[in-house]
Amino acid sequence: MPVLRGAVTFSRFRAEPSKDASAEAKRWLSKGLKSHAFEAIDRRSEDERAAGFVELENTEASDFSVSNLFHGEYALFAFRIDTLKVPASLMKAELDKWTAAFTKENDRPPARAEKNRQRAELKQLLRQRAVPRTSVLDVSWNLKTQQLQIWAASRKTVEEILVALENALPVKLTSLTPAELALKAGIDEKSLGPTPELLGVDLPALTAAVEEVAHGAA
Repeated sequence: MPVLRGAVTFSRFRAEPSKDASAEAKRWLSKGLKSHAFEAIDRRSEDERAAGFVELENTEASDFSVSNLFHGEYALFAFRIDTLKVPASLMKAELDKWTAAFTKENDRPPARAEKNRQRAELKQLLRQRAVPRTSVLDVSWNLKTQQLQIWAASRKTVEEILVALENALPVKLTSLTPAELALKAGIDEKSLGPTPELLGVDLPALTAAVEEVAHGAA
């Protein structure tokens, strides 16, 4: 749990709840997260991915009770993503094994329809045995300052969580990255790049070298 470990990889946003929501923050926040809570993948379906909100300290729970969701002026919760996919190599190995056994028993290779039927049955069997890959991204929301932090490094994942939050809650989220804040303040984007000092460049020496090369070429 990055929030509890003190990890530093996060994206920061300003939250702007609607006027009606601001007065009853705890109620609408809990209700909204429940409406977009994580639901496990149905292994009988074709779904390979599931995502939704869970409690911070118990990623199997999504009750979002006051005692589990709110900690002082913070709301702490998480976004869980599960993926369940049968590896193609495993499917091929199992299907080849079945094909060999079928050919030996029937003195002929399986017909296309028989092979397709077995492939479907194998996929369901292997889905039942597969262990989902789980990723949990923490979210902290200061309800006093209205600053929200998403503890994730992937920009794509951060954007997915933002969309989920705005769909679940009456809130608008605005990025608070240094670059965007500077641009809003009217600072030229070109001035946001690293300085020669930060890059470890000796600017006077570099200038002298360039002038010497130019003088020699003349």
